[in-house]
Amino acid sequence: MRFEVARERLSHPPTPLPRPRAEIDAHILEEGVLPPGVRRAMDGPARDAAALVLLYPDSSGEAQIVLTVRPGGDHVHAGQVALPGGKREAGDTFPEGTALREAAEEVGLDRLAAGVQTLGVLETVDVRVSGFMMVPVLAVAERTPELYADEREVAQLLTAPVRHFLPDAPVEIVEEQREGWRLRYGYYPVGGHRVWGATGRVMAQLGAVLGSSP
Repeated sequence: MRFEVARERLSHPPTPLPRPRAEIDAHILEEGVLPPGVRRAMDGPARDAAALVLLYPDSSGEAQIVLTVRPGGDHVHAGQVALPGGKREAGDTFPEGTALREAAEEVGLDRLAAGVQTLGVLETVDVRVSGFMMVPVLAVAERTPELYADEREVAQLLTAPVRHFLPDAPVEIVEEQREGWRLRYGYYPVGGHRVWGATGRVMAQLGAVLGSSP
């Protein structure tokens, strides 16, 4: 999809926002025992978080999106594909300020150099497995941003054409054990990675908006 087309559709999204495609949603096939940290996060009060959904034009004018791969380890989201983002901090203008600050910290986004403009938000996503309610902030960059990964928070930068998330893009369905629970969920295959869970849901709604009639 051409960047100019994507920017126009994100600047004038339909009301109400279209629903994400249903194949992405996770379904519980067999309940298990959640690790103590996950249980505490789910039972405790939800905290505010924001993520940046940043589109930019590549050298040919195609719309690309900025994603990251989280570092490995024992964190609940270890090794997963994510959007730049994180929890709200004191002094943030929420949600835009939180999303832009986190993108600057995680991937070195220079808002002014790239000509970044925020356009609005997508539906809030319940990420209670880690205790957050995440607001996806839509933004476009006039120029390809010069990015670098903060190795403490990002194992790999992963940029992808937005066509991977349009309504007719392929989705793979998998059944597997996650955190003691057996799940069935859909994911977008991108660069040898699975885009699923909260990030997959955001990408599915982004694709629904971009795929809607002008």
